[in-house]
Amino acid sequence: MSACRQDDGDSRVELQESCGTFCILLGVTGSVAALKLPLLVSQLLRFPEVDVRVVTTESAKHFYNPAEVSAKIYSDKDEWELWTTRGDPVLHIELRRWADLLVIAPLDANTLGKIASGICDNLLTCVVRAWNTSRPLLFCPSMNTTMWQHPITAQQVSKLVEFGYVEIPCVAKKLVCGDEGRGAMAEVSTIVSVVAQYLQKPDESSQKTCR
Repeated sequence: MSACRQDDGDSRVELQESCGTFCILLGVTGSVAALKLPLLVSQLLRFPEVDVRVVTTESAKHFYNPAEVSAKIYSDKDEWELWTTRGDPVLHIELRRWADLLVIAPLDANTLGKIASGICDNLLTCVVRAWNTSRPLLFCPSMNTTMWQHPITAQQVSKLVEFGYVEIPCVAKKLVCGDEGRGAMAEVSTIVSVVAQYLQKPDESSQKTCR
Protein backbone atom coordinates (compact mmCIF):
# COMPACT_ATOMS: atom_id res chain seq x y z
CA MET A 1 0.00 0.00 0.00
CA SER A 2 1.02 3.58 -0.52
CA ALA A 3 2.16 6.17 1.97
CA CYS A 4 -0.01 8.72 3.65
CA ARG A 5 0.55 11.65 5.95
CA GLN A 6 -0.13 11.94 9.63
CA ASP A 7 -1.36 14.92 11.66
CA ASP A 8 1.16 16.07 14.26
CA GLY A 9 -1.63 17.35 16.54
CA ASP A 10 -0.81 21.03 15.94
CA SER A 11 -3.74 23.26 15.01
CA ARG A 12 -1.83 24.29 11.91
CA VAL A 13 -1.94 20.68 10.75
CA GLU A 14 1.55 19.97 9.47
CA LEU A 15 1.13 16.74 7.53
CA GLN A 16 4.01 14.27 7.57
CA GLU A 17 4.19 11.09 5.53
CA SER A 18 3.99 7.67 7.13
CA CYS A 19 4.83 4.57 5.07
CA GLY A 20 2.54 1.58 4.80
CA THR A 21 -0.81 3.28 5.40
CA PHE A 22 -3.64 3.72 2.90
CA CYS A 23 -5.24 7.15 3.34
CA ILE A 24 -8.97 7.65 2.81
CA LEU A 25 -10.38 11.18 2.70
CA LEU A 26 -14.10 11.10 3.37
CA GLY A 27 -16.19 14.06 2.21
CA VAL A 28 -19.60 14.64 3.79
CA THR A 29 -22.24 17.08 2.57
CA GLY A 30 -25.61 18.40 3.67
CA SER A 31 -27.87 15.41 3.18
CA VAL A 32 -29.67 13.76 6.09
CA ALA A 33 -27.62 10.66 5.23
CA ALA A 34 -24.69 12.47 6.86
CA LEU A 35 -26.04 11.07 10.12
CA LYS A 36 -24.37 7.80 9.05
CA LEU A 37 -20.92 9.42 9.13
CA PRO A 38 -19.87 7.94 12.51
CA LEU A 39 -20.80 4.43 11.35
CA LEU A 40 -19.07 4.81 7.99
CA VAL A 41 -15.85 6.06 9.59
CA SER A 42 -15.81 3.26 12.15
CA GLN A 43 -16.38 0.64 9.45
CA LEU A 44 -13.56 2.02 7.27
CA LEU A 45 -11.18 2.07 10.23
CA ARG A 46 -11.67 -1.68 10.63
CA PHE A 47 -9.46 -2.20 7.60
CA PRO A 48 -5.83 -2.81 8.59
CA GLU A 49 -3.31 -0.03 7.87
CA VAL A 50 -5.98 2.49 6.90
CA ASP A 51 -6.18 6.10 8.05
CA VAL A 52 -9.37 8.13 7.61
CA ARG A 53 -9.85 11.90 7.67
CA VAL A 54 -13.12 13.77 7.10
CA VAL A 55 -13.84 16.97 5.18
CA THR A 56 -17.26 18.38 6.03
CA THR A 57 -19.38 21.09 4.51
CA GLU A 58 -21.04 23.49 6.91
CA SER A 59 -24.53 22.17 6.17
CA ALA A 60 -23.46 18.59 6.86
CA LYS A 61 -22.67 19.54 10.46
CA HIS A 62 -26.39 19.66 11.22
CA PHE A 63 -26.71 15.89 10.88
CA TYR A 64 -23.95 14.30 12.98
CA ASN A 65 -22.25 14.68 16.34
CA PRO A 66 -18.50 15.22 15.82
CA ALA A 67 -17.81 13.61 19.20
CA GLU A 68 -19.08 10.34 17.71
CA VAL A 69 -16.73 10.47 14.71
CA SER A 70 -13.47 8.62 15.35
CA ALA A 71 -11.45 10.59 12.80
CA LYS A 72 -10.04 14.08 12.37
CA ILE A 73 -12.65 16.42 10.83
CA TYR A 74 -11.68 19.42 8.70
CA SER A 75 -14.04 22.25 7.76
CA ASP A 76 -13.89 25.59 5.99
CA LYS A 77 -12.51 27.45 9.00
CA ASP A 78 -9.47 25.16 9.06
CA GLU A 79 -8.60 26.21 5.52
CA TRP A 80 -8.45 29.86 6.49
CA GLU A 81 -6.83 29.35 9.88
CA LEU A 82 -4.01 27.29 8.35
CA TRP A 83 -2.94 29.92 5.83
CA THR A 84 -1.86 33.32 7.16
CA THR A 85 1.02 34.36 4.92
CA ARG A 86 2.78 33.48 1.70
CA GLY A 87 4.61 30.19 2.05
CA ASP A 88 2.10 28.66 4.47
CA PRO A 89 0.56 25.33 3.40
CA VAL A 90 -2.83 25.37 1.66
CA LEU A 91 -5.09 22.83 3.34
CA HIS A 92 -7.05 21.64 0.30
CA ILE A 93 -3.77 20.97 -1.51
CA GLU A 94 -2.22 19.23 1.50
CA LEU A 95 -5.26 16.98 1.90
CA ARG A 96 -5.23 16.16 -1.81
CA ARG A 97 -1.58 15.15 -1.52
CA TRP A 98 -2.29 13.13 1.61
CA ALA A 99 -5.16 11.03 0.30
CA ASP A 100 -4.98 7.86 -1.78
CA LEU A 101 -8.76 7.71 -2.15
CA LEU A 102 -11.53 10.30 -1.90
CA VAL A 103 -15.04 9.15 -1.00
CA ILE A 104 -17.92 11.64 -0.92
CA ALA A 105 -20.74 10.11 1.11
CA PRO A 106 -23.30 11.51 1.04
CA LEU A 107 -23.10 13.77 -2.00
CA ASP A 108 -26.10 16.10 -1.85
CA ALA A 109 -27.76 17.79 -4.82
CA ASN A 110 -26.11 21.14 -4.12
CA THR A 111 -22.54 19.83 -4.03
CA LEU A 112 -23.23 17.55 -7.00
CA GLY A 113 -24.15 20.62 -9.02
CA LYS A 114 -21.07 22.50 -7.82
CA ILE A 115 -18.66 19.71 -8.72
CA ALA A 116 -20.27 19.15 -12.13
CA SER A 117 -19.86 22.87 -12.85
CA GLY A 118 -16.32 23.17 -11.47
CA ILE A 119 -17.36 25.45 -8.61
CA CYS A 120 -14.98 25.35 -5.64
CA ASP A 121 -16.28 27.65 -2.90
CA ASN A 122 -15.59 25.54 0.19
CA LEU A 123 -12.90 23.18 1.47
CA LEU A 124 -14.45 20.02 0.05
CA THR A 125 -15.12 21.37 -3.43
CA CYS A 126 -11.60 22.84 -3.51
CA VAL A 127 -10.18 19.39 -2.71
CA VAL A 128 -12.25 17.92 -5.53
CA ARG A 129 -11.20 20.63 -8.01
CA ALA A 130 -7.53 20.01 -7.12
CA TRP A 131 -7.91 16.22 -7.06
CA ASN A 132 -5.30 14.13 -8.89
CA THR A 133 -7.50 12.19 -11.31
CA SER A 134 -5.01 9.32 -11.44
CA ARG A 135 -6.35 8.45 -7.96
CA PRO A 136 -9.89 7.16 -7.44
CA LEU A 137 -12.79 9.34 -6.38
CA LEU A 138 -16.02 7.63 -5.33
CA PHE A 139 -19.30 9.52 -4.89
CA CYS A 140 -22.56 8.46 -3.28
CA PRO A 141 -25.54 10.61 -4.35
CA SER A 142 -28.20 11.28 -1.74
CA MET A 143 -31.26 13.50 -2.11
CA ASN A 144 -35.06 13.59 -2.12
CA THR A 145 -36.70 11.41 -4.76
CA THR A 146 -38.14 14.34 -6.73
CA MET A 147 -34.73 16.03 -6.69
CA TRP A 148 -33.16 12.81 -7.97
CA GLN A 149 -35.76 12.64 -10.76
CA HIS A 150 -35.07 16.19 -11.94
CA PRO A 151 -33.57 16.01 -15.47
CA ILE A 152 -30.46 17.96 -14.49
CA THR A 153 -29.45 15.33 -11.91
CA ALA A 154 -28.73 12.66 -14.51
CA GLN A 155 -26.73 15.19 -16.53
CA GLN A 156 -24.64 16.14 -13.51
CA VAL A 157 -24.00 12.53 -12.47
CA SER A 158 -22.95 11.73 -16.04
CA LYS A 159 -20.55 14.67 -15.97
CA LEU A 160 -18.84 13.33 -12.85
CA VAL A 161 -18.53 9.91 -14.48
CA GLU A 162 -16.99 11.61 -17.53
CA PHE A 163 -14.39 13.11 -15.19
CA GLY A 164 -13.43 9.55 -14.24
CA TYR A 165 -15.19 9.50 -10.86
CA VAL A 166 -17.00 6.34 -9.76
CA GLU A 167 -20.67 6.44 -8.77
CA ILE A 168 -21.95 4.27 -5.94
CA PRO A 169 -25.62 4.47 -6.93
CA CYS A 170 -28.36 5.62 -4.61
CA VAL A 171 -31.12 3.22 -3.65
CA ALA A 172 -34.90 3.22 -3.36
CA LYS A 173 -36.44 3.27 0.12
CA LYS A 174 -38.69 5.34 2.36
CA LEU A 175 -36.79 8.55 3.00
CA VAL A 176 -36.59 10.44 6.28
CA CYS A 177 -38.83 13.14 4.80
CA GLY A 178 -41.54 10.51 4.26
CA ASP A 179 -41.28 10.25 0.47
CA GLU A 180 -40.64 6.84 -1.03
CA GLY A 181 -38.42 6.09 -4.03
CA ARG A 182 -34.85 6.41 -5.30
CA GLY A 183 -32.49 8.96 -3.84
CA ALA A 184 -31.29 7.41 -0.60
CA MET A 185 -27.54 7.00 -0.14
CA ALA A 186 -26.21 3.50 -0.69
CA GLU A 187 -26.00 1.39 2.45
CA VAL A 188 -22.83 1.81 4.50
CA SER A 189 -22.01 -1.87 3.92
CA THR A 190 -22.16 -1.29 0.15
CA ILE A 191 -19.86 1.73 0.33
CA VAL A 192 -17.37 -0.16 2.50
CA SER A 193 -17.36 -3.13 0.11
CA VAL A 194 -16.59 -0.85 -2.84
CA VAL A 195 -13.78 0.85 -0.92
CA ALA A 196 -12.38 -2.61 -0.11
CA GLN A 197 -11.86 -3.24 -3.82
CA TYR A 198 -9.45 -0.32 -4.00
CA LEU A 199 -7.55 -1.52 -0.95
CA GLN A 200 -7.09 -4.98 -2.46
CA LYS A 201 -6.04 -3.74 -5.88
CA PRO A 202 -4.13 -0.47 -5.46
CA ASP A 203 -3.21 1.39 -8.64
CA GLU A 204 0.57 1.21 -8.80
CA SER A 205 0.77 4.23 -11.11
CA SER A 206 -0.94 6.50 -8.57
CA GLN A 207 0.85 5.37 -5.43
CA LYS A 208 2.81 7.89 -3.39
CA THR A 209 6.32 7.30 -2.22
CA CYS A 210 7.78 7.95 1.21
CA ARG A 211 10.24 10.72 1.86
